[in-house]
Amino acid sequence: MRIAVDVMGGDWAPAAPVRACLTFSRARPDVRLTLVGDEPRIRGLMGEAVGDRIDVIHTTSVIGSGEDPVRSVRRKPDSSLVVSARLVKDGRVDAMISAGNTGALVAAGLLVIGRLEGVDRPALAPVLPTFRGPGALLVDAGATMDASPHNLVEFARMGAAYSRYVLGVREPRVALLNVGSEASKGNHAVREAYHLLRESLPEFIGNVEAREILDGGCDVIVCDGFVGNVVLKLVEGVGLGVFAELREALTANWRTKLAAQVLKPRLRSFRQRFDYAEYGGAPFLGVAGGCIKAHGSSGERAWYRAIEQAVRFVEQGLLAKLSEAR
Repeated sequence: MRIAVDVMGGDWAPAAPVRACLTFSRARPDVRLTLVGDEPRIRGLMGEAVGDRIDVIHTTSVIGSGEDPVRSVRRKPDSSLVVSARLVKDGRVDAMISAGNTGALVAAGLLVIGRLEGVDRPALAPVLPTFRGPGALLVDAGATMDASPHNLVEFARMGAAYSRYVLGVREPRVALLNVGSEASKGNHAVREAYHLLRESLPEFIGNVEAREILDGGCDVIVCDGFVGNVVLKLVEGVGLGVFAELREALTANWRTKLAAQVLKPRLRSFRQRFDYAEYGGAPFLGVAGGCIKAHGSSGERAWYRAIEQAVRFVEQGLLAKLSEAR
């Protein structure tokens, strides 16, 4: 198995992804990693501990976070992200990972890797932390801003397959994000998708409201990319805000500091549950190859989890299963 890692994308590149790759290579010698980026910098970080399981492909440019996605993919064919996508397209690797420009990754997935046969609109699918259970897969989180009813059904089927085979949920519960639980609620696309899902997807459990998604009542949440991206960033912001408020409250005086020591194990567990580093990255479901979008702020732990996620994607034969699920 071969996995390409764009080590030039993200806030902590290339140090964090390179260190994660070295650690992962020691743990999984059967997986060959291809590091894509500035070779002198990569070699300097790897030192002598590379063995023969890590390859390096030199690239001369990087797509920045503020660049226009489609234009940058077309104008920077030698960027680390585009070269990684081309390795997937050419069959030289089984999957790629990048923490770079999300829009550029979506554009590269569509323009370079291409869609799976029969898939109309691919979707980004991060895992949202929940108060109960292992989290919920959010499909879509920003790839398709205006989704048709057919697109939403497609998202649901691909999400159910990914939840079952990669996340290990034996009977994933799929819900449609809406403003109410009734079938009559929502805009035209959501109402039509509700009826199509009720007729065609056994895993479908109905609508779910935004206030319910963190309760763990469903395993796959389906929505268009505009709504999904808003939900994703809101949950991230709430998590960061809650941790900041807790830290301030528990360090206010000696009494609260004493209480913090007593609560420390529970607080650590709570923080871990809402730490994006524990969830890896978001797969770009529906493109013709493994493609994982890591969080832009990914440190070494998050990168390691994203590599694990890419490996599970390949090991479970997700491309074939997604083709069957569409």
